[in-house]
Amino acid sequence: MPIIALVGNKGGAGKTTLSVNLAAGLAKQACIAVVDADPQGSSLQWREIADVQDSISVFPATENLQAQATELGRVFDYVVVDCPPSVRAPQTISALEVCDLALIPVQPSPVDLWATVHIERVIANARNTNPSLRSLLVINQLEMRTTLSRVVREALSEISLPVAKTALRRRAVYRNSALEGKTVFEMGARGAAAAEELEQLIREVTA
Repeated sequence: MPIIALVGNKGGAGKTTLSVNLAAGLAKQACIAVVDADPQGSSLQWREIADVQDSISVFPATENLQAQATELGRVFDYVVVDCPPSVRAPQTISALEVCDLALIPVQPSPVDLWATVHIERVIANARNTNPSLRSLLVINQLEMRTTLSRVVREALSEISLPVAKTALRRRAVYRNSALEGKTVFEMGARGAAAAEELEQLIREVTA
């Protein structure tokens, strides 16, 4: 019953986009629940217009997020928790104290890299309660030809948290699929490259 928390320390890092697309990829082989713990409720909004009734269940977070995630983990193969864009939020702290894996999407920008330093400390604190907690930085919205994108892995190497080998590129299909209430897996040829990236990431995090 792996519980995967999507964690970030600023808005716009792609946390919810990764949450729903990760859930959709996992749903191809397992039974998935998403817990929307972000006050913006973006995962719940996506669920309202998405055609995923039989494959992905989305629940609003309850006050006792740890108990909720643990209970859902007894019913579903994977539980994906979409956390608020702050590592100091009570929901994020609760998720880190119960999850098996924290995925941290990071855009190749100085502001995102600076915000990641705070996440490093919070992960370390969470391990006092949850010693088996794994964490993985995921480079998101990578633009291959930019200087900043070329040096982002080197910059992240100075942080103690491991970095996923799989990076997700900046692709319009992520935004377009969300507008249509879909995931990239439902976008046909337009979403094929993005779907392959996500499947590669899923193989990496579930290995």
